Amino acid sequence: MSQERHKNVFDRTHISGPTELDCDVVIVGSGAGGATAAAEFAEAGYEVIVLEEGNYYGTSDFTANATDMIRKMYRGGGATMAVGSPPVLYQEGSVVGGSTVVNGGMSWRTPEQILHRWSREAAIDGIEAADMEPYFERVERRIHVAYQDPESIGRDNQLLKEGADRKKWKVIPNRRNQVHCAGSNNCAFGCPTGAKQSALVSYLPRALHFGARVYSNVRVDTILREGKRAVGVRGQVLAANGSKATPLQVRAKLVVSSCGSVHTPALLHRSGLRSRSGRLGQNLSLHPNSKVVAIYDEPVRGWEGVHQAYQVREFHDQGFLFAAVNVPPSVVAMSAPMYGEELGELMGLYDRMVVAGLMVEDTAVGHLKMLPGGHPQAFYQLNDFDADRLVRGTGLLAELLFESGAKRIIPPFAGVGELCSPDDIRKLYSSKIPKSSMEVVTVHLMGSACMGGDASRSVTDMYGLVHDTEGLMVADASLFPTPVGVNPMETIQALTTRNVHHVLQSPRQYLL
Repeated sequence: MSQERHKNVFDRTHISGPTELDCDVVIVGSGAGGATAAAEFAEAGYEVIVLEEGNYYGTSDFTANATDMIRKMYRGGGATMAVGSPPVLYQEGSVVGGSTVVNGGMSWRTPEQILHRWSREAAIDGIEAADMEPYFERVERRIHVAYQDPESIGRDNQLLKEGADRKKWKVIPNRRNQVHCAGSNNCAFGCPTGAKQSALVSYLPRALHFGARVYSNVRVDTILREGKRAVGVRGQVLAANGSKATPLQVRAKLVVSSCGSVHTPALLHRSGLRSRSGRLGQNLSLHPNSKVVAIYDEPVRGWEGVHQAYQVREFHDQGFLFAAVNVPPSVVAMSAPMYGEELGELMGLYDRMVVAGLMVEDTAVGHLKMLPGGHPQAFYQLNDFDADRLVRGTGLLAELLFESGAKRIIPPFAGVGELCSPDDIRKLYSSKIPKSSMEVVTVHLMGSACMGGDASRSVTDMYGLVHDTEGLMVADASLFPTPVGVNPMETIQALTTRNVHHVLQSPRQYLL
């Protein structure tokens, strides 16, 4: 374990028996929403406790051993999925700092048209771009949003940009939460230099500076209520093997659920809360992603550089974008549609690979069901429109990669052979590709406890406060009324900042 731990960060070794704590604000989850809320409330002078199910790791604990990092820091070892055809694998961080520790660091403001749509369709006041400007600015200062230093951009991203430039497609440098990134391309497994300004090294240290306490290894089972008011949470300190070991209870004036779009609805449901809108656990969107593996004649060495230095935005108004994402060899091998000597030959070319991804702003929605024991299971059925866009987007991405010199491209569709020239893309378009043969993943789950001004159509009010329950707030991507079409981290942080500031303007109503 790292020696960087702050004196106010606790884990299972600090708790020897049943524990009861008191504070002003208890926050369940320490990711983009939870850490931001913790810092804002603590800076305002309130006593804050953050409870996190995962372990605490410091910067020096992060290594390039992807298998080990995935096992330690991803929920379910990265093998969680939304059931459907195709099943959609999704990844969530389960670690102090949440998914910000294991994401690529892309920091984009919510598109203006999305904010306008939320204002119009979800009846949310004060959410237009001009209203959100001060909150985006505050977040961007806190997490140091900037473009990459040129020397940190690897050959894989240069090839992506070269292909886009030759096609005359719009390509833009990525905005990322980083300070002079060294280009180790370890973003998805914990930044080993501390350059990526995840919640672990930005918002949480700020919260701790102002007196907040963080307890790792705590799984919250239920929200405590007295009548219609939330008054705290009850959970268990987890043993090293994951079993529940020691009861822990926190009494608070305000409870904030920041567990993400799967586990916030589950926590509310386990606590006996229901939404008169019927939308708790509904409206789940997830930005379906697929990837291609392109082989070049030249050395690429994709592990050198940075995750997504550029985004191709030529087709953003159609709901998708492209980026280059280095993937560890073990993950490439696991998903490659080949075995034995053929797989060995492919992996021998790992240093010549560009792994590029396509993200779709989905039009389908899924839902959550509560299994016995209160465990949530996501269900999501890719619709025909989005499936067609995945095929079309894959073809366009292949066009770009061939333009930059790719010799072979492995598409994300079982039963579809390699693409060896641009001519093969026409065959791809003409093929009837069943959804069941598509490899689809995501790291962007949104919308399952949506906010809105009409209690009959939303789970929380326009500031994330749960309808019909006092003292309970949501601060994560489950608030989104619709998908955002870009990486959602900065939207979560800016919305949380806005919503916390609303609460701080009326402390007698919310914090007494």
